Amino acid sequence: MSFEIIENPKKIRDEIDLSFINEEVAKKARNFHSSFPQYKATPLHELSNLATELGVKNIFIKDESFRFGLNAFKVLGGSYAIGNYIAEKLGNHINEVDFDKIISKETKEKLGKITFISATDGNHGRGVAWTANQLKQSCIIYMPKGSTQERLNNIKAENADASITDFNYDDAVRLAAKNAKENGWVLVQDTSWPGYEKIPTWIIQGYSTLALEVFEQLKGVKPTHIFLQAGVGSFATAMIGLFSSIYKESKPIITVVEPNEAACIFKTIKANDGKIHPVTGNMKTIMAGLACGEPVTVGIDVFRNYADFFASCPDYFAADGMRVLATTAEGDPKIVSGESGAAAFGCAYEILSDSRLSDVKEKLEITKNSVLLFISTEGNTDKENYKKIVWNGEYSNAD
Repeated sequence: MSFEIIENPKKIRDEIDLSFINEEVAKKARNFHSSFPQYKATPLHELSNLATELGVKNIFIKDESFRFGLNAFKVLGGSYAIGNYIAEKLGNHINEVDFDKIISKETKEKLGKITFISATDGNHGRGVAWTANQLKQSCIIYMPKGSTQERLNNIKAENADASITDFNYDDAVRLAAKNAKENGWVLVQDTSWPGYEKIPTWIIQGYSTLALEVFEQLKGVKPTHIFLQAGVGSFATAMIGLFSSIYKESKPIITVVEPNEAACIFKTIKANDGKIHPVTGNMKTIMAGLACGEPVTVGIDVFRNYADFFASCPDYFAADGMRVLATTAEGDPKIVSGESGAAAFGCAYEILSDSRLSDVKEKLEITKNSVLLFISTEGNTDKENYKKIVWNGEYSNAD
């Protein structure tokens, strides 16, 4: 087992400004998303029977495989960023534009055709491509080496100029940024760096639609623990920020989960020196959506000040999570969750079911009265690999 979990080493937490990701911001994001004809809140499933089997009070999991028909949550960020960009070009605030205004003849005549560009392992790029297609704009997508043909085809189906590069994720991002600058295209990237933070902030705010839906769907039930998977960390920033803003001092215990081969946030937090510590190389992991080596600069202080634990996990954690959610306990809904989507749940499942990790369970203060919250951020976006893992048992602890 190659599993490591650390408590946030920052002894004194700063009360940093969360006004960029509070409930008011989330409501603005949802208002924009709800103007799309395809908008519908994704389901929040209650797995009460599985909770009983695992010795906790209850388990809730948000199922993003239903988001806009795209099988993943990422479209929330890309669409909100593009909406904000177009609003600014029109001289408006995001509250003053909606889907119908953006696709109107007047907007088209004023702005012409804009080319949006991004790098992606699949889900983010598909969301950006879908949004550009829906809004009658152009899109270019670069994918890192090792990306699957299925994910490439899904992006191309949205009329995007998409290709798989010879670079890892972070170098593909650099290529997209370079070409955007040279050609006057608009980079819509779900990570940030000094000098490129406005659009990534909009993306984080777009993800808060999901967080707000969860909060309302819980109907007053307060989770004691939230487990969140992270790649660059934009999604986790939105979740941590909104729930910390809402619950303040009584926020749930939050654990951030990453794959061993791409644990850049884990590495950064563990160093505890105020610097970013990237992961380099190929980052070989089944959790393709989390194979990112450089943390989002916009969100890193949110992690430092509001997350409680950070976990670096082997691939079989995610694989076990996929298998358990696909079969789960009798009477509970079955959930199709992909490799990245099941990562956080898989980590918690191992902690609750593996006696070797009983000390971790105690450290996290998980008891029979605990209520656990997870977000399944994607469905079977790589169907062939999903079958290999869930049907054929690949990536087990015995591998």
